[in-house]
Amino acid sequence: MENSSPSISVIVSTYNSEEWLEKVLWGFHQQSYPDFEVVIADDGSGPRTKDLIRSMQDTVFYEIQHVWQKDDGFQKSKILNKALKACRAEYILMTDGDCIPRKDFVEVHYLNRAAGHFISGGYFMLPMNISQLITKGDIEEQNCFNIKWLETHGIAKKFKTTKLTAKGHVSKFLNSLTPTTASWNGHNSSGWKKDILRINGFDERMQYGGQDRELGERLINSGIKSIQLRYSAICVHLDHKRGYKTEVSIQKNKYIRKQVKKTRSSWTDYGLTKK
Repeated sequence: MENSSPSISVIVSTYNSEEWLEKVLWGFHQQSYPDFEVVIADDGSGPRTKDLIRSMQDTVFYEIQHVWQKDDGFQKSKILNKALKACRAEYILMTDGDCIPRKDFVEVHYLNRAAGHFISGGYFMLPMNISQLITKGDIEEQNCFNIKWLETHGIAKKFKTTKLTAKGHVSKFLNSLTPTTASWNGHNSSGWKKDILRINGFDERMQYGGQDRELGERLINSGIKSIQLRYSAICVHLDHKRGYKTEVSIQKNKYIRKQVKKTRSSWTDYGLTKK
């Protein structure tokens, strides 16, 4: 590993999803902005994921760190905190191992970063048949971001597809027009490492259901503002089952978020450092 730190550390979360993760890592191999590292936050995957990462480390141009923890159920918040500690850059971009980044993904985040702000990007959800259909060649040719290619495989042209076609002033206009809140989302957000450390990272009590947004809510409570780039910073979201989604975890997380909103707290006692 080189001594010089990259401009951006990209955290990619994953769990036993080698087919999707490989496509995502090929997506980062197409990036127009090259000065980044990928830190894989692995929530207990088996040896197949480790083998894939080792193979990709020998193939892609960027450096890959593999941060792993023992499988103990859905513990994404814990592995993200471990990945945060491993990041070498001052600026951090977070996404998931089921989200293929468009070739300008890292560049858009890098060019729009600003002191005292975090960025909220967008995604376009793909059905399972297209998710499986996408090849390395389709990623290299950026077919999975080409609305005409997607239409030939069954995607209907709707307003949502504007995310894939909007460029320049049009995307900026749509970013300013959208009523969607610029929240911190796990598939496509970025911010300064020091700001995330200042609020003690992710709340490790939280499992599936809004733990990413809770982080963003505490960032905002700490004085950090959000930048809406859902029509500029784009990834395509591959389809998958969510067996880890439970009503218990969702209700628990809603309660934690309610308390954060009520107290306007910017700190968690259950994050990077504990009580």
